[in-house]
Amino acid sequence: MTKEKILVVDDEEDILELVRYNLSREGYKIICASSGEEGLKTAKSENPDLIVLDLMLPGVDGLDVTRRLKGDDTTRKIPIVMLTAKGEESDIVTGLELGAEDYITKPFSTKVLVARVRAVLRRNVQDAIEEKEVLKIHEITIHPGRHEVLVDENPVQLTFTEFGILNFLVKRPGWVFTRNQIVDGVKGDDYYVTDRSVDVQIVGLRKKMGNAGKHIETVRGVGYRLKE
Repeated sequence: MTKEKILVVDDEEDILELVRYNLSREGYKIICASSGEEGLKTAKSENPDLIVLDLMLPGVDGLDVTRRLKGDDTTRKIPIVMLTAKGEESDIVTGLELGAEDYITKPFSTKVLVARVRAVLRRNVQDAIEEKEVLKIHEITIHPGRHEVLVDENPVQLTFTEFGILNFLVKRPGWVFTRNQIVDGVKGDDYYVTDRSVDVQIVGLRKKMGNAGKHIETVRGVGYRLKE
């Protein structure tokens, strides 16, 4: 079976070769780019199944590349794994909020890199299946494939993380989830997102949903649930 196509964008030649070599050994078809501009052009022309993207690129940096790719209908569904020496929480949260699926900090283990790439590709296949479902509860309608939320038939503009949290809760009405469970369910395991970050996202989500925000309940001492 043909393996997935992966675009690797990094301006450090030794890192580019290290990633290319290890992912090629797993059977993936690897395409390389050494700048943000080249990465954007290649992503649009090659339509890869996943992008491994360095953040600290000359010219157009990785965050801007992510922003442009996720803002373009032709490339927004391509999963992005950030590969970065910028390990500060603010950089990581910004990247994830823009729509990146995962991040790996330099220096990194090649085994961890391969495992993370494999996990993201596996989740992407499952997401593609689930995207065909339309979810409805109370006055809320979610079209996962369109990344669209309607409240009383009116569209609500949500960030990637807000959409992910609502989608996660709507699939399991009545279930109570801790903040860590919400983070794991929305982004996967081992993400550098704090409990406080989840609280902030919930506040923003409720505000944007207006009266329908009341259906997202706080369970004191535990976490959150969507009312049945």
